[in-house]
Amino acid sequence: MQQESKPVIGLWVLTSLLSRFLKSESKAGIILMICTVVSLLIANSAASDSYTHFWHIKIAGMSIEHFINDALMAVFFLLVGLEIERQIYVGELRQLRAALLPIFAAIGGMLVPALIHYGFNGGTPYQDGFGIPMATDIAFALGVLLLLGDKVPVSLKIFLVALAIIDDLGAILVIAIFYSKGIAWGYLGAAAAIFVFLGILNRLKVYVLSPYLLLGAVAWYCMLHSGIHATITGVILAFVIPFGSGDNDSPSYILEHKLTGIVAFAILPLFALANTAIVIPDTWSDQLFSSHSLGIMLGLMLGKPIGIWLFSLLAIKLNWSVLPDDMNWSHVIGVGFLAGIGFTMSMFIAVLAFNAPELVISAKIAIMLGSLLSAIIGITWLLLLNKVAVKNEL
Repeated sequence: MQQESKPVIGLWVLTSLLSRFLKSESKAGIILMICTVVSLLIANSAASDSYTHFWHIKIAGMSIEHFINDALMAVFFLLVGLEIERQIYVGELRQLRAALLPIFAAIGGMLVPALIHYGFNGGTPYQDGFGIPMATDIAFALGVLLLLGDKVPVSLKIFLVALAIIDDLGAILVIAIFYSKGIAWGYLGAAAAIFVFLGILNRLKVYVLSPYLLLGAVAWYCMLHSGIHATITGVILAFVIPFGSGDNDSPSYILEHKLTGIVAFAILPLFALANTAIVIPDTWSDQLFSSHSLGIMLGLMLGKPIGIWLFSLLAIKLNWSVLPDDMNWSHVIGVGFLAGIGFTMSMFIAVLAFNAPELVISAKIAIMLGSLLSAIIGITWLLLLNKVAVKNEL
C-alpha cells in the first residue's frame, strides 16, 4: 500500500486512504438521514407503542437502546480513535503547522457553542446540556459536503475531516470529564491495568489482534461499571493497538479497514433508529423558544461557524498556520455551518446530560432542527460561493 503523503501547508492533498474514509463517512451520512426519517415516521404512527417499546426490551440487564449507546458506540469510538491515530502518524495532523489550523478551528467550534448554551441556561436545570452543541457529526457533515462534489476545493474537504476528527476527540474528553458519574476505583483500576498490559504488548511488537480485542472487551466491562462512560474504552484501545508502519499488514490498518463498513452500515444506522424513536409531543413548537432549545440550536447554527472562523483567524494572525491556497475565509464560514450538524454526537451527549425523558426528547428535537438548518445554510452558502467564483472566471 502507498504511504500517506505528508500534508502540504499551501495545498492539502487527498490521499487514497483519506478518500476511502471520506466515501465511507458520506455514505453513512446518507443512510443516517434515511434512518432518521423512517424512525420518526414509525414512532409517530399507529405502530408507535410497539416500536418505542422494542428499543427498551432488556437483554442480559441492558435495554437494546442502552446496548447500542454503551457497547456498539464504543466500537464507533474505536474506529474514530484509529483514524485519529492514522492522521497523527501519517495524515493531515502529522505536521504541527498544518495541524494547528483545524485544531484551533475545532477548539473554537466547541468553546463558542458551549458559551452560547451556558449564556441561555447557566444556573437553570438545563445547564448540563452545554456539551450538546459542542459536537459535530462527522458522517452527516461530510455527507452533505460531498454532495457538492467538485464545487468545493479538495482542501475544504480535508479541513472538515481534520476538524471533525479533532472535534470528536474533544467530545470524548468532555464526556469523560463532565458526564461521568461517581467513580468505582476498583473497576477503573482494573481497566487501567488492562490498558497498561496491552501497551506492553504493543511495545513488544505483538501484532496479533485477538489479545487486544478480547482484553479490550474485558476493559469495556470494567469501564462500564467504573462510572467513566464505557465508550471511552474504544478510543484508549485504539491507541494501544500497534500502528507499525501503517501499511496493509499493520494491526491498526487491518482493524480500521474491517470496522469501517460495520460502523457505517450497521452501528450508526442502529444508533439513529434507536435514538430518533421519538414520539413528538403536541407542544414541541412551544418548546423551541425555551432557553433549553434555543441554547442548543443557536449553539449549533451560530456558535459553530463563529467559533471556527474566529479561532482559525487567530491561528493565522499568530502566524502558527496558513490557509490552504485553494481556500478562502468564506469557505471557512461555510464549513463552520456544516460543522453545526451535531446529530449523532450531540444526541449521544443529550442522553448523558439529562435523566428526565422530556428534557432528552426536547433536546433531540432541537438537535435535529438545528442540524437541519445548519446543513441547509451551509450547503446554500457554499453553492452561492461557487456560483460567484464561476461568474468571476467568465
